[in-house]
This record gives sequence, C-alpha cells and structure tokens, in this order.
Amino acid sequence: MKLKKIETFTNQDVGFVRVTTDDENQGWGQVSTYNSDITCNVLHRQVAPWTLGRDTVDLDNLLDLVTEREHKFPGSYLRRAMAGLDTAIWDMRGKKAQKPVAELLGGSPGLIRAYASSMKRDITPIDEATRLKKLRDINGFDAFKVRAGAEVGRNKDEWPGRTEEIIPTMRKELGADVDLLIDANSCYSPNRAIEVGYILQDHGFCHYEEPCPYWELEQTKKVTDALTIDVTGGEQDCDLPTWNRMIEMRAVNILQPDILYLGGICRTLRVVEKARIANLPITPHCANLSMVTLFTMHLLRAIPNAGKYLEFSIEGTDYYPWQDGIFTKSPYEIEDGHARVTDAPGWGVEVDPDWLAPVSYTHLTLPTKA
Repeated sequence: MKLKKIETFTNQDVGFVRVTTDDENQGWGQVSTYNSDITCNVLHRQVAPWTLGRDTVDLDNLLDLVTEREHKFPGSYLRRAMAGLDTAIWDMRGKKAQKPVAELLGGSPGLIRAYASSMKRDITPIDEATRLKKLRDINGFDAFKVRAGAEVGRNKDEWPGRTEEIIPTMRKELGADVDLLIDANSCYSPNRAIEVGYILQDHGFCHYEEPCPYWELEQTKKVTDALTIDVTGGEQDCDLPTWNRMIEMRAVNILQPDILYLGGICRTLRVVEKARIANLPITPHCANLSMVTLFTMHLLRAIPNAGKYLEFSIEGTDYYPWQDGIFTKSPYEIEDGHARVTDAPGWGVEVDPDWLAPVSYTHLTLPTKA
C-alpha cells in the first residue's frame, strides 16, 4: 500500500489528517493540538515529501526516514507532524482489517479505568473538590488529579499557600478510598519539590507529576530518589535518546509519553518496550478530548506494562472551546469510572463534516504517471 495522498483539515487549535493509498484505502489521524496549523504546514513541507509514493507496510522505517532526511530539525513540531501521518495509517490499517487498532497492537476492545484530570489552577481548593465530588457521584471516578504550584513557576504558587491548602483539602473532601494524583508542571526546584512531596506522602497521594523542569532529568531524579511517592514524567519529551536516558537513569517511577508529542504510535511503542524491559509502567499523557485520548485508550488496552489508569480531561468548552462538535458521536463516555474501547474498525470514530467544512484544507497528491 503506497501512500498516494495526504490531506489536512486544521485550525489553530486542532488538526486532522486523512491519508489515501494507491489501492484507495483511507485513514484518519491527528497532529498534536496547539498551533496545529503550523504543525500541518510542517507535515506538508517536511513529512509528505519523504513519504508520498512509499509503501506504508514498514511504518517504523518510514518514520525513521523522515527523521533522517530532516535531521537538521529534531524538535517538537516535526514529531507532532509525524504523529498525524502515523495515526492516520494505523486507522487505515484497522479499517482494512476490520479490527480496532487495539487489536492490531495485540490487545482487545474493553474497559479502561480512568482518572478525572483537572487542568485548572485558577480555582480554589474547595471549589475543585466540589466539582470532583460531582464527577465521582455521576461518573463513578475513583481517581483524581489536581494541580500544584504555577506552571513552570520557578517555585511560585498560583497564589500563596494554594498548594499547601489543596493537598489536605482533596483528601478530606474526597475521602480515604480514592487515588489522588497531582501535577506540578515543572514548577519546583528539587528542594522545594521534595518539601511538597513530603506533604503529599502525609496525605496519601500516589502520583507526583513533573515536579521539576522536565528538561532537567537530574533534578527530577533527585526528587524521585528522596521520596516514596511515585514521581512521574515524560509528557513533553519527543526525542528518543532522551527517553533512553530517562529510563536508564530511572529519573521517574512512571513514564508518561504523549502519543502526539512523541511522534505517533510506532515511536511510542519503542518507549513502551524499553520501559517494559526496565520494569517501568506507562501512564500516558492525554490532556484533552481530541483524538489523543482515543489513541491512548487503544494503546493501554494492548501494552503489557500499562499503568493503572487513563488520563481523562474533565474540562469542557470553557477551557477547551475547540473541543465542541469534533466528532459525529463522542467516543468518550465514562461509566463507573471507566472508558471503553469499542470493536469498531480503526480508531472507531468519525470527524464531523460540519467541523471540517470551515477549517483550512491542504493536500499533497502523488502525481499520476502519464
């Protein structure tokens, strides 16, 4: 199956990719959110020229070819663009085989325990607890993640004392029987991160995400070594050698690749395998309800070292206004605290034509032979 056509449909916030092969099979994928219009330009300029006309059977090799040909551009935009191609090809494979991607990966359809993931810092601890309790009662969530510090905050809090207040408030309001997770989004120096970590341990939190600037692996390892709580990270990392170093030095206890930041399913599977050998679990980052959470659901149903839960964003259109109306039918229904991968072929979802109609459209097609 040679790649004949690559199309993108994008606005600034989210961009979808459709691929067509020479035997007229099609699949849908997605580049990463945030500046998706730029990423789609990168896809057409730096990914498509090396992939159009080539066989899609060895997708790993195809993605490596892009990396090699674009070796002067090893950064995030190229990986986010590669992810659009990768995920579209996986969808195409599933549709051709009439199987969900989870099954192609060696897994099966079914349920996945989810944690309710808050993205907000501009919310008081008691208001945060109130909305999480509602989700517990309505959707059956039994695991919740909140935010500590300010994002890349240089040891500053969103406002003074918020972190010290939200930690005990969550435990008091949500009770002893739920799992509590927290994300510092690269806020702290090692010493301050360890101080916060002791407070978390005293209140039974089980997951401490990105306590130090994520690019400072030695700082993160210092925190990991000092605490008993699981320290987690990796969401931002798109460079495979960095992943190798992170795993080899055991900078964290739990790895959190983001499928779309990293470059797609194939590259994520390489991280998964290295983590499996090192006996490290995978709890991917997927912080919005575009396709990235769906990709993650399929992955978690297939890999042997899947972590305890799926990240599931609880934010609606007040936080992500672009989420509304993306799909003809939402794949994101939470019952008894679980999401479900269906047995529908491919990713099992259809982008709504009404969403596609007004956005920017670009395509590259392999020229036909005379």
